[in-house]
Amino acid sequence: MTLPTNWEMVVGLEVHTELLTKSKLFCGCANNFGSEPNTNICPVCLGLPGSLPVLNREAVEFAMRIGMALRCTIAPSTFHRKNYFYPDQSKDYQISQYDLPINAGGYLDLPDGSRVSIERAHMEEDTGKSTHLGGSGRLAGADSSLVDYNRCGVPLVEIVSGPDIRSAAQARVYAQELRAILIATGASDGRLEEGSMRFDANVSVRRSGEPLGTRCEIKNLNSLRSLQRAIDYEALRQIELIGDGGVVRQETRHWDENVGETSTLRVKEDADDYRYFRDPDLVDLAPDQDWQDRVRAALPPMPAQRRGEVVALLASPTEAQLDAVEVVIDLGLEKYVHAVAAAAGDAALALSRAANEIAADIDHVDRLTTEAFATTVAMEQRGELSATQAKTVLASLLDQGGDPRSIAAALGFEQLSADSLGATVASLIEEHPDEWQRYREGDDKLAQFFIGQVMKVTKGQANGKAVIGELQARR
Repeated sequence: MTLPTNWEMVVGLEVHTELLTKSKLFCGCANNFGSEPNTNICPVCLGLPGSLPVLNREAVEFAMRIGMALRCTIAPSTFHRKNYFYPDQSKDYQISQYDLPINAGGYLDLPDGSRVSIERAHMEEDTGKSTHLGGSGRLAGADSSLVDYNRCGVPLVEIVSGPDIRSAAQARVYAQELRAILIATGASDGRLEEGSMRFDANVSVRRSGEPLGTRCEIKNLNSLRSLQRAIDYEALRQIELIGDGGVVRQETRHWDENVGETSTLRVKEDADDYRYFRDPDLVDLAPDQDWQDRVRAALPPMPAQRRGEVVALLASPTEAQLDAVEVVIDLGLEKYVHAVAAAAGDAALALSRAANEIAADIDHVDRLTTEAFATTVAMEQRGELSATQAKTVLASLLDQGGDPRSIAAALGFEQLSADSLGATVASLIEEHPDEWQRYREGDDKLAQFFIGQVMKVTKGQANGKAVIGELQARR
């Protein structure tokens, strides 16, 4: 979306990601999605009198992984009580980190070279889930509400960016890259559909050269599509409001995906409204250097590094190949491309097969070894298999595993001899004199026409490159 002339949007994102711990942040209750309501609860996560929280060590380690991946400084931190009165938190406060977060001062580089600063990535506990019955499904107009406290106390890291994002499209790219990083660290599964990763977008607008405007926060966006649409809508809403002589007020807004609009939830609270104070039941958190060093040493390569390693295998990457690299990295399939490259094979062909054939049957990828994949690509590269045959062999490998050569033999995949292929091409040239004449006069697109005809006659046993060679020899 393009804003009106001389207007600029300013966006910062707050991303909440649940951590993949076995238990909750301050108690031993299971951290499981999809359990029966109110079955993973105890006096601690409900905040009942006499209960005391104990910090989850694994959650701290996951938080450090995230901070290190985002190039933050790991620092001594404290926990505060953030007080508010909503039914999704039975104790009427949320344990969170306030002025001393565990991670601060980092950044995230996007694929286009732009950089978004990370102000903080702090730890906190999640709240419960309210379900409003009747009406539109929202609190206003509901007949009654139910609360599931299973999510209370699930460990979260909230990642707060600086106001560095200048378009909804850039916000989406940032969210995608951040999600890939979180999954790579092993700290989060990034499942938007399960709510384990959620976005809040702070949006303001200003005329070029003016100071920052008043921001509105759009809460609980749970898809990349909603994130982009909500930001675009809110920026235009604010511009129209200012243009009509109105004033933007700081508030929290709700995004309605069906209507495609934001609406007021409540006037935005300031920090004072939450009455933060140090949690008296929790000691300061100060990971020592040895612990930090062990966490850093165990971090796997991040998506940007992995993308670069695959791109380096390609001679002159096209836009389509760069898109394929994104797919391969997102699905963790780059090991197949590297296996082909290590065997001096065609990395571009391997990338195409991984991003298409393997990606299309990702649920069965464990049945396909890198060795079998590399052998299949090599057979196609040498002309032992046509492209169609290679895809069929890969489909069989993904279906049941096995040896590609044995599969090809069982399917009767034998390439035509040069003499047989030449005779077939000559026959088709006689059958299609007009197309042949246009091809001879420089219409190279007709090569695909003749390849298709050869494949039809030979039932896919010809090699496309060999067909082109025959056509060029007769040209």
